[in-house]
Amino acid sequence: MANEPTFRDFAAAAMGGKSDEAARVLGELLGLEPAAAATAAAHFQDRAKTGGQDFMMKAMGLRQAVTAPDDAPARELVATCFGLDGATLDGAVTTLRARYR
Repeated sequence: MANEPTFRDFAAAAMGGKSDEAARVLGELLGLEPAAAATAAAHFQDRAKTGGQDFMMKAMGLRQAVTAPDDAPARELVATCFGLDGATLDGAVTTLRARYR
């Protein structure tokens, strides 16, 4: 049985330029369809390049945000880090909270 993917796996793929692998892992982590996962992974990669250390520190706060008592911190970080909105954002936050609670 394979190990469940982690955000560490996603970050390693994204920072290593392995876009297809990053999208696959992110899709599994956030419950996204392949096209949405590819767009979200590309958004993250772009933000990581342009936002530098500040962006990465924000992204690393995601784990703590998804365990917060309300959805607001997780929603903000998922939207910022992955460019999601609307129903896609709602589904991703629900998936994350179920996975990490």
